[in-house]
Amino acid sequence: MTGHSSAACESCPAYNQAMLKKLGVNVEAVDYVVALAGNPNTGKSTLFNALTGLRQHVGNWAGKTVARAEGGFSFNNKRYKLVDLPGTYSLLSTSTDEEIARDFILFGQPSVTVVVVDATRLERNLNLTLQILEITDHVVVALNLIDEAGRHGIRVDERHLARKLGVPVVPMAARKMQGLPELLQAIEQVATGAYVTRPHRIQQRDPGLDHALRELETALLREFPDLPNAQWVALRLLDGDASIEQALRERRLGDLSRGQASAPAADALALEIAS
Repeated sequence: MTGHSSAACESCPAYNQAMLKKLGVNVEAVDYVVALAGNPNTGKSTLFNALTGLRQHVGNWAGKTVARAEGGFSFNNKRYKLVDLPGTYSLLSTSTDEEIARDFILFGQPSVTVVVVDATRLERNLNLTLQILEITDHVVVALNLIDEAGRHGIRVDERHLARKLGVPVVPMAARKMQGLPELLQAIEQVATGAYVTRPHRIQQRDPGLDHALRELETALLREFPDLPNAQWVALRLLDGDASIEQALRERRLGDLSRGQASAPAADALALEIAS
C-alpha cells in the first residue's frame, strides 16, 4: 500500500471528546477513535466483530432509540475505540440513522473513519464514500467482499481507486479474516498522520454558489469559530438541510461544535440563510 509519509504529526486528528461524551460514547483511556461507516449489507458488522471480538457492547445513542455498538482493540501498543455507525446510503440527514452518522463524523471528529464498501456493488457504495470525503480527510476505505467479487468476475484495481479517492483502499474479505492486518496498518497510518490523505473533493461549482458559500462560511465561523468543516455545513444549509438549520435556530450548533453563539446572533444567521 502506497501513501504519503509525514516526518512529523503536528496536525494528527484529535477526536472531539466533549461531543462524543454528549453522544454517549466513553473515550477515556483511548488513544484513537475509529468510526465504522457504510451502506447496509456491506459486511460492516462482520468487520466490527472481527476487529473487536468480545471487547464490545451495545447501547443506544444518547436521546435516540437507535442501537449503538462500540468496542475496542489494540494495535502496536495503542488503544482504539471502534464505533459502528448506523448503516446508511447517504449523510443527507433525511433519517435519524443518517443524522447520527453525519453528526458523529462531522462533530465527533473521529481519528479515522473506515468506510466499508461492497466490491460487488462499488458504484452504489461510492455515493456515501464521496459524501464522507467531503466532511473529513481521515478516511480508510475497506474494500470488502473481494472474494464474492472474484466469483462474479469483478476485478477492482484498488491502487487506482486509492489514487482517485486520495485515501487508502484495503481489499479484504472480513468473514474470512482476510485483509485485517493491512486494514489495521492503514488505520494506524491515517490516525498518526504517517499517511497524509488527499481526499477527492468537488472542485468546480457555479460561481454564484461559490460566492454565497464563502459568505455563509465566513458568517458561520464568526459565530462558531470551532465549527469543523464550516464549508460543508454551509453547503448543507444552502441545500436546505432542515436538521442543520434547526440545530442553528435552536442554538444546538454551538453545542455540537464547542463554539458559543448568542441567541440574537444565531437568529440573525438563521434569517440570513432563509433569505
